[in-house]
Amino acid sequence: MEKAPETGIEESSSPNTSQDDHKLWIEAQDDLKRRLVTEDDFSWKLSKENEEEEEVLLRYVGGVDISFSKEDTSVACGTLVVLDIQSQDLQIVYHDYYLVTLTVPYVPGFLAFREAPVLLELLERMTKIASPFYPQVLMVDGNGILHPRGFGLACHLGVLADLPTIGIGKNLHHVDGLTYSGVRQLLETKENCTEDFITLSGCSGKIWGVAMRSTKGSLKPIFISVGHRVSLDTAITIVKMTCKYRVPEPTRQADIRSREYLRKHQTGMSE
Repeated sequence: MEKAPETGIEESSSPNTSQDDHKLWIEAQDDLKRRLVTEDDFSWKLSKENEEEEEVLLRYVGGVDISFSKEDTSVACGTLVVLDIQSQDLQIVYHDYYLVTLTVPYVPGFLAFREAPVLLELLERMTKIASPFYPQVLMVDGNGILHPRGFGLACHLGVLADLPTIGIGKNLHHVDGLTYSGVRQLLETKENCTEDFITLSGCSGKIWGVAMRSTKGSLKPIFISVGHRVSLDTAITIVKMTCKYRVPEPTRQADIRSREYLRKHQTGMSE
């Protein structure tokens, strides 16, 4: 699902939210941000390092996305997909969806307060049935620290679920001097034209993430940023391991299925 780029929390105020709501959200966001871990914090390995020792390899990579009804944008379908990346064709081993009518409006900078509860419900369902396919890392169709307040949906969800997460954005937040046109120009320069990704370093010198070409020759990048308990280098490696097309398979499959579940639901209601 394509989401409108967020450029800052000051730009838009929904008629359904008040300044008190914004204040509470800021306080909650700041509280969660204090628990954020931006380095590798997990027990699994990306590849076998010692043949003589038993090591837990990264196997189950999840992806989440939410699609919205065109007729009623409060009707949403959240989807969780888990892929086995040790299988030959990135086999889907689990998928679930959750249809819901949302009451929280979209406010730039606070997307997580609208979408995170839906995605947390899907993860909690897996926990309740003790699924053996619970994701070791989760890709989120949304941003991590590449966010106006440095704490996007991937961070929010990761902290609340205590799960390693990676932000996969299809649009760029214009923060710290970063602009989409500027990134495109960098990708098109001679020295970068053969590179898989470029680092997104803001005017402050802070590294917010990377813009990655998932397919050869593509000038339409995806934007990868740290969510929670995963370093940027590890996030890049995992994305590369799961990309067949522009968007990595976990979030691509979640997107496909969320739209399909929503379509079937709406078709059933109209019959």
